[in-house]
Amino acid sequence: MLDIKQIRENPQLVQEKLNTRSGKYEIQPILDLSQQQRELEVKRNELQARSNEIGKLVGQKVRSGVNPQDESILALKEEGNSLKITLSSLEPQEKELKAQIHQLLLALPNLPSDSTPIGTSEDDNQEVKTWGDEYKPENPNIVPHWEIGEKLGILNFERAVKIAQTRFVSLIGAGAALERALIQFMLSKHIENGYIEVSPPLLVNTDSLTGTGQLPKFAEDSFKCAEDDLWLIPTAEVPVTNFYREEIINAEELPIYHTAYTPCFRREAGSYGRDMRGLIRLHQFNKVELVKLVKPESSFDELETLLVSAESILQALKLPYRVINLCTADLGFSATKTYDLEVWLPSAGKYREISSCSNCVDFQARRADIRFKEAGKKGTQFVHTLNGSGLAVGRTMAAILENYQQADGTIKVPEVLQVYLGREVL
Repeated sequence: MLDIKQIRENPQLVQEKLNTRSGKYEIQPILDLSQQQRELEVKRNELQARSNEIGKLVGQKVRSGVNPQDESILALKEEGNSLKITLSSLEPQEKELKAQIHQLLLALPNLPSDSTPIGTSEDDNQEVKTWGDEYKPENPNIVPHWEIGEKLGILNFERAVKIAQTRFVSLIGAGAALERALIQFMLSKHIENGYIEVSPPLLVNTDSLTGTGQLPKFAEDSFKCAEDDLWLIPTAEVPVTNFYREEIINAEELPIYHTAYTPCFRREAGSYGRDMRGLIRLHQFNKVELVKLVKPESSFDELETLLVSAESILQALKLPYRVINLCTADLGFSATKTYDLEVWLPSAGKYREISSCSNCVDFQARRADIRFKEAGKKGTQFVHTLNGSGLAVGRTMAAILENYQQADGTIKVPEVLQVYLGREVL
């Protein structure tokens, strides 16, 4: 959530930055309501001060010997009673204005950072680097991962559709083993690099999704339980970040690094017709997530090291990829800056997203009220939160099934996974 103080003090800058994002966002309604709320607050404070003054005057007169039924005291009491009635009507008005402002603030995305390129579409994303061109396969007859997976009997889409609906998959035999090996490898790698593993709930309440920015704007993208205030998580970012919701963390505990493997669930609203086949865009998928809570002064440096953590998985698997700095129009709702990692899929002859690494600065922390306190200092500050996929497991499998596809139709197992699978070939 944006800081209302920033909007009040720098409305032109805030509006200009919002205008670089996709969608239309206006801060004027917030400014108008804020002005009303502040005027009401000033009026209420003035009336409260007068009410307090009347109370003191009445007490002084009585103590000085004036009869409590004297006209001057009765007049003051009458004025005081009138003020109390007025104050009792102003307080709910101010509370309602604050609630309206809060709802409007929840609908505004984060402001892009100064290092986020300005653009009008994904075509304006900037390529930062490529890695692993030497590992791109030379086999000219590579078939899509879903075809080779079904041929090998390790992916089954038809039975998953029978059990559930489209955009689901069942993994069988070596397919299930490969997924399990990837999860174990990713977690082990991140733990080795200083992340603490957590296993969070897969169902979260509305406050949790609001805290990380999925609600209220993206309700249609999530699966909600009909009888409870519970939602299936779209990513482990939601429960892991919300571990610390409404808490004040000791500064000495920062930075906090967490990694979590979870299934993730998304409706993929608005994406129908896209990536209907394969493992790229499913309603249920597995992912290993990275989450950081850090001090404000270090968050952009922490984004760079978060990116390195995600890259380390692709490099260990020897999967070619590139890094993209997302432009303002392609930036996620809660992010101020995002790097996308895109892995090479030879059957399509292009790179496809496999991880997004984002710095949300204090945007999520304001929504979730996550603060920290320095020892010996007054007051608290909001932490900065970061998150990234480390990695999306299904998309990593897709990349392996294509980049490690052999001419005889088998799949070579990446060297770092052979110890987990106990085999060299699928």
